[in-house]
Amino acid sequence: MRHRVSGRRLGRTSAHRKALGRNLLRALLINNRITTTLAKAKEYRPMADKLVTIGKTDTPSNRVRAMAIVPDRDLVDKLFGEVATHFKDRKGGYTRVLKLAKNRLGDNGEQAILEFVDLAPVKSGDA
Repeated sequence: MRHRVSGRRLGRTSAHRKALGRNLLRALLINNRITTTLAKAKEYRPMADKLVTIGKTDTPSNRVRAMAIVPDRDLVDKLFGEVATHFKDRKGGYTRVLKLAKNRLGDNGEQAILEFVDLAPVKSGDA
């Protein structure tokens, strides 16, 4: 039985899941949109929302909390500057998961887009 067990294992060890989450959130902050599997998008969406909520109040302790999740000073500056100011009037729901119609070619995995709401994706030449 799996009573009161939360979260998906995603076929990885706990350290691998933590690293995966950091990398997905890094990519989301850089590009404002990522394409991943549906399970990963659903699992890491709350982490992205919490990260934006942390970024809305610029205090030294919140910067330390953000650095613990995404250990990249430039991305934390982008979070507190560009991303959080964009969502300053929004109470929640900063990200959305859009399920794609076509499954992945190699293993037929369900694909989804995890993106920030009302924030244009960064073109590959801009990054």
